[in-house]
Amino acid sequence: MKIDLHTHAKLSKASDFTPAYYEEMIQEAKDNGLNALALTEHFNTRNFYEVYEQLDRMFPYNGEYYDADGLKIFPGMEVDIQETGHILLIGQKEHILKARRQLDNYTEKGAFIAFDDLMDLAEELPLLKIGAHPFRESTPLYHLERSQLTRLDAFDLNAKDMYQYGCENNLEKVKQFAADLGKPVTAGSDTHQCLQYGSVYNELATPCESAADLKAAILQEAYELRVSDSLPLKVKASVMLKKLMKKIVRLEAASSVHSV
Repeated sequence: MKIDLHTHAKLSKASDFTPAYYEEMIQEAKDNGLNALALTEHFNTRNFYEVYEQLDRMFPYNGEYYDADGLKIFPGMEVDIQETGHILLIGQKEHILKARRQLDNYTEKGAFIAFDDLMDLAEELPLLKIGAHPFRESTPLYHLERSQLTRLDAFDLNAKDMYQYGCENNLEKVKQFAADLGKPVTAGSDTHQCLQYGSVYNELATPCESAADLKAAILQEAYELRVSDSLPLKVKASVMLKKLMKKIVRLEAASSVHSV
């Protein structure tokens, strides 16, 4: 099973979820050989709950994952913490939504939940907890206490960071950081649009049929990290396309205001 553990469903936090846009993303994921992904949309994205309401209408959900015509979509979210940093939580939809409801009062910058409180919340539920892009300059994690970092299950090897900071440099940094903490490294494209799929992913010898299976496979390190030779091109093209698409959205919004 080839799975990307850090993906988004929308172009940006400010944009609306649209089924047509996500269906295009799903097709690109399949075209890049993925069998599964974790949907880790930002917890404070615009209309977070609507994302899962729409997915319920788009694809059958079997209690563990959505089946998008053969592609498994495991529910999740990406959460900002008070100390600065992002945490990926992945699990059954009911647990993700339960955790998200407990974060309703923590969605604004300056009011994010403290790391330890988030871990307490996540540990009450059987969620996979991954420290996202630990060396990203804007949202690092390495500054946290060792006792805090060891509460995470794994750390994210992030395609955007590999492109920005150098593939080999970022790979070795994240691997050493995780090894010092006795934790595995997982791969995530961090894509907000389709071109970044396939840049990095995790290849498991055995397919996972549940969130518990997925967490166990990660903890047992029963998988291999895969990094595409085309990662720099994929991410560069993705970044350029995202900027262009956001510009078009802004122009359309401005045009609509002027026409009223």
